[in-house]
Amino acid sequence: EENYINITQKCWDYFVYLMRNVTVSELCEWKVISRPYSELQGCLEFWADRLNYSYPNALAEQYIFQSHHRYFHNCTLEHPVYFDPPEDVLLAMIIAPICLIPFLVTLVIWRSKDGKAQA
Repeated sequence: EENYINITQKCWDYFVYLMRNVTVSELCEWKVISRPYSELQGCLEFWADRLNYSYPNALAEQYIFQSHHRYFHNCTLEHPVYFDPPEDVLLAMIIAPICLIPFLVTLVIWRSKDGKAQA
């Protein structure tokens, strides 16, 4: 266990080393911090697996939480960012109701004729 503690500390130290070049304004930009963050997570997971520890584990989670507390605590979005759906989904959402209208008109006409015949 002491071996894993020492190795996870080295994972953390490497993460801090990678984060030294990240400016405060870039701390919330995923394209900038994804590599150091993934390196930390990958290192913790690799060594847990290598030393037959479960992952996630309490020590690994402590380092992940520590990274969020130290670097990313101000990265909440005030306004969520919405993206357009992919074109094929958007096309389906537009065409489906358009195709449904003639079917519904036909159904209404058919039911109204059927109602007159029974009266």
